[in-house]
Amino acid sequence: MRIFLTGATGFIGSALVPELIEAGHQVIGMTRSDQGAQALTAAGAGVHRGTLEDIDSLRSGAAKADAVIHLAFDHDFSRFVENCEKDKRAIAALGSALAGSDRPLLITSGTGVGSRDDGQPATEDVFNTTHPNPRIGSELAGDALLEAGINVSVMRLPQVHNPFKQGLITPLIQIVREKGVCAYVEDGRNRWPAGHLSDVVRLYRLAIEKGERGARYHAVGEEGVSAREIAEALGRGLKVPVVSIARAEAQAHFGWMAMFAALDMPASSAQTQARLGWQPTGPTLISDLNEARYVQALT
Repeated sequence: MRIFLTGATGFIGSALVPELIEAGHQVIGMTRSDQGAQALTAAGAGVHRGTLEDIDSLRSGAAKADAVIHLAFDHDFSRFVENCEKDKRAIAALGSALAGSDRPLLITSGTGVGSRDDGQPATEDVFNTTHPNPRIGSELAGDALLEAGINVSVMRLPQVHNPFKQGLITPLIQIVREKGVCAYVEDGRNRWPAGHLSDVVRLYRLAIEKGERGARYHAVGEEGVSAREIAEALGRGLKVPVVSIARAEAQAHFGWMAMFAALDMPASSAQTQARLGWQPTGPTLISDLNEARYVQALT
């Protein structure tokens, strides 16, 4: 397939490009920069110049493709709500270019929006439209396209990790450097799901090759790693004290990340594994945190 990939030079995208090419697909990656274009060319991919804000560039890239994977997202969390709205517009634009065909569009969301009300792990068959994460808008945009006859499916991501980057934990490390301590909220038993980068890109490939219209997939290798375990791993690596803080202190300590710091959001991938024959085999989150190189000195 000729696959149009947004976010092609990002953390996941740069690993997905070779995964797709080695499987025999032709990849056209979207980038805004000369550096990104050089990286895509070096990886054996085609280059499509565009941005999330340029609706015409999204439409033109999707129009030339047999399939579309939408990975790009603006991770400036100081403008999180605004960026979720931008993602909705991007999804609508990509879908409009596929109208009248069965060409698949695989969009990206987060496992949290599959959370149940009973505290059990999030599952693929649940879409919790009352979840506080404004990224529910991405899936609402996908549902609107589905109703319009577009072949849409959803990849929900946990904390995607390797020894160099670990989802929300990467900006958390910066907070630890600033505060000089690694904190968790209350008893730290709240959990975050995780998936190793190598497993995640393999699942994206399987989902675009074998995915079903309207399906939701969870790229989850570990259902839940506790906030305390994460804090203790960071404390060891950064050589700082690990402390518990009260819930009332979370906003002052974590800033924008306070919305996530105390959330208990385990997630299952049992349905995904059964549907696509996917088995996560990569290292655990704590293993990657233990292998990380915390080279920046604390001040």
